[in-house]
Amino acid sequence: MFEAQFQNFDEPEGGTALAARLAAFREEIVQRGLAGFIIPRGDSQQNEYVAPSEERLAWLSGFTGSAGLAMVTIREAALFVDGRYTLQAAQQVDSASWNIVSLTDPPPEQWLTQHIKSGERFGFDPWLHTTAAAERFAAACEKAGAELVAVEDNLVDAVWSERPAPPLGRVTVHAPEFAGESEADKLARIRAEMKRLSLDALVLSDSHAVAWTFNIRGADVAHTPLPLSYVLLPKDGQPTIFIDSRKLSNEARAHLASYADIAGPDALLSTLAAASNEKAVIGLDSATAADALSRTITAAGGIARRLADPVTQLKAIKNATEISGARTAHRRDGAALARFLAWIDHEAPNGALTEIDAVEALETFRRDTGALKDVSFPTISGTGPNGAIVHYRVTRKSNRRIKPGDLLLIDSGAQYEDGTTDVTRTIAIGEPTAEMRDRFTRVLRGHIAVASAIFPDGVHGAQIDALARQFLWQIGLDFEHGTGHGVGSYLSVHEGPARISKLGHAPLRRGMILSNEPGYYKADAYGIRIENLELIVEAKIDGAEKPMDTFETLTLAPIDRRLIDVAQLSAQERIWIDDYHARVRREIKPLVDEATKVWLDAATAPLT
Repeated sequence: MFEAQFQNFDEPEGGTALAARLAAFREEIVQRGLAGFIIPRGDSQQNEYVAPSEERLAWLSGFTGSAGLAMVTIREAALFVDGRYTLQAAQQVDSASWNIVSLTDPPPEQWLTQHIKSGERFGFDPWLHTTAAAERFAAACEKAGAELVAVEDNLVDAVWSERPAPPLGRVTVHAPEFAGESEADKLARIRAEMKRLSLDALVLSDSHAVAWTFNIRGADVAHTPLPLSYVLLPKDGQPTIFIDSRKLSNEARAHLASYADIAGPDALLSTLAAASNEKAVIGLDSATAADALSRTITAAGGIARRLADPVTQLKAIKNATEISGARTAHRRDGAALARFLAWIDHEAPNGALTEIDAVEALETFRRDTGALKDVSFPTISGTGPNGAIVHYRVTRKSNRRIKPGDLLLIDSGAQYEDGTTDVTRTIAIGEPTAEMRDRFTRVLRGHIAVASAIFPDGVHGAQIDALARQFLWQIGLDFEHGTGHGVGSYLSVHEGPARISKLGHAPLRRGMILSNEPGYYKADAYGIRIENLELIVEAKIDGAEKPMDTFETLTLAPIDRRLIDVAQLSAQERIWIDDYHARVRREIKPLVDEATKVWLDAATAPLT
């Protein structure tokens, strides 16, 4: 009945194949006269989702998470991951060959200083690291009396004999009814920022920025409609877009040619070098620009100025068309979610469903809308102890049956041309325990505190993050991930610059869309997360002495009432839940079938 087209459940490679790869890689290190090599999880643009040809870390170590880094020496191999991936890494990586180390405390540079000897040379690929990262690693080597060496051809590629070819996804035009602003107007706004920053030229090293600026989308990486590309934008004259011409249809080529010269990727460095003479000031995005770009500018006599790409901020503040599209996309998505949740409630108590069944069903309900372009990330469907793995990815080997007494955590999203969605619901299968209800309610109260917050325009996400955690903190609990991330408009489901976390120091501005997703995870038992997307809007307060903002909730999906301990709630929290459910019922009910309407009425009934 159901099937998944946009995600698979294959088991990552492991065992003897990975051991042989690590041994071959060490031989390559020795042949290059190096003591070790750094393997980040990323591509030349620091993308979260990367093409199969860029999955070097997964190929070598077996770890498939979206963030991580490895350092391999002749003697040791270390995999660095953050709190989201500690459990996953332990399951995927051979502990006899690899040590799993924190990515943040202490940082990898400290490990490097402790594991390299004076006089040794440690290699890195300057295309896969930003200049700031390269400088940190260089300082760590220098501290030990060693040297960091830029290697032109990646050592992993040298031993990866069956490495896939680079992607050639077709480029499409993102139509005005979805983009809401012309390419000419966007270029004018970017150039105004360049003038303010006193730049002679700006490199767009982030394909999201290229896609937004030129109103194009692509298919080079999974789940994010990216056309992998670069742009060199001078302060005067025609910009140049560097993209493989095989990706361009006649329509896309004509569209781009109206605003830019088109060149192949191989022309990037020579064109950048030519633009860098006579001490030209070239802006580079500190978050995504490869160290190789900075080296090229400097070698040609230019000045590489690292900065926050101005496009990132412009892109994050959605225009009226994008906001309208987001609301429409979330109503459509909410109808698919209602069908799914009704189906789960009907089928799961029988004990026959599995985690994969849930993934396939939800994707099918979304495809039934006729508007789904892709899922926005691989669906996280974890029941029982699998739900406690924050970024769990179900495989045919790990696939667990959904049993009465379990909690099912399902975190999913969709890519529609008018908007990107991301939503998590935790569902009780049968009767939940008192502890489950207590933890769920504390997470819910934190979620409501964020959703209801009123704050000055420009406040930082770090100032809001504690609101989500306060009720867990009261009993000595917490969660090891941020409370929220930015979301693009038919682009990345994880978009900068703003986020709600202790590290969120970018100003929150009206028009930004962020997630609100507190959680709680009891290892080997269950996981809880409640996630909605929120639009920052004006808070109209009589007598306010400064501009104030609040959140408008975009996601429309019932929150499982069976998991709520009503006795914990304040009167205002009960009102929020009942009002939210009334809105879900009002906006979604006209879009679903009769059976789902009956379920929806019960799922969104007022609390008693």
